[in-house]
Amino acid sequence: MIDKDMLIGEILEKHPEYAEILLEAGMHCLGCPASAGETLEEACMVHGIDVLDILEKLNGKEE
Repeated sequence: MIDKDMLIGEILEKHPEYAEILLEAGMHCLGCPASAGETLEEACMVHGIDVLDILEKLNGKEE
């Protein structure tokens, strides 16, 4: 399960397919070295994205 305190790099390392969801939400900086060290919540705040919406999409994708 993905939570708001997980690092973007950690999420993408475990689930590279989730990049599509993050990119569609407006996080176009996934390749930036700094983004790997941000939590999902921090990245959402920077991009003006509702972290709860992203969590729902990410966790809904997990089997």
